[in-house]
Amino acid sequence: MRRRMRGLVVTAVALTSALSLASCARDTGTQNNGAGNTGNKTGCTLAPKPPAASTTASSSAQDEQVDGSKLKVGLAYDIGGRGDASFNDAAAAGLDMAISKLGVSKDNTKELTASPQESEDAKQTRLRQLASEGYSPIITVGFAYSDALKAVAPQFPDTKFAIVDATVDGAPNVTPLIFAEEQGSFLAGVAAAYKSKSCHIGFVGGVETPLIKKFEAGYIQGAKAAAPDIKIESKYLTPAGDNSGFQDPPKGNVVAKGEIDAGADVLYHASGASGKGVFEAAKTANALAIGVDSDQYNQATVADFKDVIMTSMIKRVDVAVYDYVKAVAKGDVSTLPKVFDLKSDGVGYSTSGGKVDDIKDVLDGYKGQIVDGKITVKDTPGN
Repeated sequence: MRRRMRGLVVTAVALTSALSLASCARDTGTQNNGAGNTGNKTGCTLAPKPPAASTTASSSAQDEQVDGSKLKVGLAYDIGGRGDASFNDAAAAGLDMAISKLGVSKDNTKELTASPQESEDAKQTRLRQLASEGYSPIITVGFAYSDALKAVAPQFPDTKFAIVDATVDGAPNVTPLIFAEEQGSFLAGVAAAYKSKSCHIGFVGGVETPLIKKFEAGYIQGAKAAAPDIKIESKYLTPAGDNSGFQDPPKGNVVAKGEIDAGADVLYHASGASGKGVFEAAKTANALAIGVDSDQYNQATVADFKDVIMTSMIKRVDVAVYDYVKAVAKGDVSTLPKVFDLKSDGVGYSTSGGKVDDIKDVLDGYKGQIVDGKITVKDTPGN
């Protein structure tokens, strides 16, 4: 009898262990499809990993010695200005680099910032002020300056202007600084797919403009390339014409929370200073977030949320601003890239914090496919 009881106990323990192991297997939701789904613990089936990258991007910023000490550099920021932890800060970093590397005197620089909902006249007045005071080059940060430049640049034909994210037709003294945001965002989408535990991610756009749709398009394409069955939430804070979406952290928090409540556990924002609210929502919900423009893991203004920032889509506005100032100092802007893309190191992704170190080979593999022309990234959402 005692022997029989002992046998029953052994059988019960074995059954319990088997059930426990089966439960653990269900909880992880990990699928091994032979595609090397490194770091992925989702219910998604990941696509096969791309081959190792064979092409390396070339940096546009060289250490050539150039004297910029005679320049007076003006910088006209978009709303948020220096300190937005994003787009404008990247431009500010480029100016700071020009001061430290080219000998531009800080006393010969001037920075002015746009206000939310300001008129076109206000933008024109800002540019005329800088030009009248002898600043050249003058760098305008953001497509919102397009119309103002179209009016002002012809009035100051000897002044050199540049505009980030736009072109100004018929103004030979205006240099466009254009980026392939969709390419960098593609890599952000891949990273999100690999790191999501729910196979459900989100995108938060600041203002619904063609420019921000490039971020959305690349992100969606990258995520679906890595995990075809992934679910994606996508929302904007404000419609086109209402630029407050770039400077409204509380609204960013509300929209991000809504996407998290819907099931998303990785959020990518392209919303300027509003991204602070997205990070806050991610931290509260124990989700992950992807920054934009600058390496936001290292940005002091969002330092309280750095533990949830897994990577950032780097848009090297700093490189573009610095390279443009250097080109003006040399007297030749024709050598600048037509588009700052992955190949020119104009966009990319950050590794600060180490959260994507385990999938770096995957990200670099997709990067190589884009650089080699084997993947074409769309700049508008949808098919």
